[in-house]
Order: sequence, then structure tokens, then C-alpha cells
Amino acid sequence: MGDAAEMQSPKEEMVACVRALEDALLPCLPARELQAIDRSPHPSHQIDVERHARDFMDAAKKLQLHFLGLQREDQPTNAEQLRKEIAVMEEELNIKTEIIKKHERLIQGWKKELKDQLNKHNTELEKV
Repeated sequence: MGDAAEMQSPKEEMVACVRALEDALLPCLPARELQAIDRSPHPSHQIDVERHARDFMDAAKKLQLHFLGLQREDQPTNAEQLRKEIAVMEEELNIKTEIIKKHERLIQGWKKELKDQLNKHNTELEKV
């Protein structure tokens, strides 16, 4: 597949492969005629059969490679999978860090309230 195939979308590439396979397969469909040509002593008939078979196999190989490529595209690489897992873990870490900061602020507020109450009670005790 040349430069033009690289510019095609995966769908267009698949359609092109299917068309190539179809073009190679269609001449092979009349089996009786092919069998007659295959038995024919004319060298040009034999060449036609071989050419159709070769075209069919080339198109089938391109289609197979295309499907293998699509299958590989669907499966993330190990590095991509690890990046996704790290991103999820980093997000969880950020969320938990925010929760910890919120709880620390609450605890500081409670400490201040308790200290203020203690000072108030001490002041009242000194008055007595």
C-alpha cells in the first residue's frame, strides 16, 4: 500500500481492500469456465488463471493485513495502559489530598474553638 493508502481513513482503506478482493474474485466465479480454461492447451488461458489467482491472493493478503492493523489499533499498548492507570491514580491522589486538607482545616478550627473555650473557663475560674 503506497502513499495514497496512507492518506485514506481506515474505513476507506478497508473498502479499497474489499474492492480489490472483489475485483480479483469476480473473474474466478464462473468455476466451469475456469476449469475449462485451466485444462485448455492455450498458454494465454493458463496465464489468466494464474493472474486471477495471484490478484486474489494479493488482495486477500492486503485485507488480512488491514484487519490485523485495525485489531492492533483497538488494543492500547502497554505504555498507554500504564499512562491511563497512572492518570487515574494521580486523580485519586489529588482528590484524597484535598479531603485531607479539608479535614486538617476542620481539626484546626476545632482546636481553636477548644482553646478559646479553655481560655474562657480559665478566665471564669480566676474570677471565682
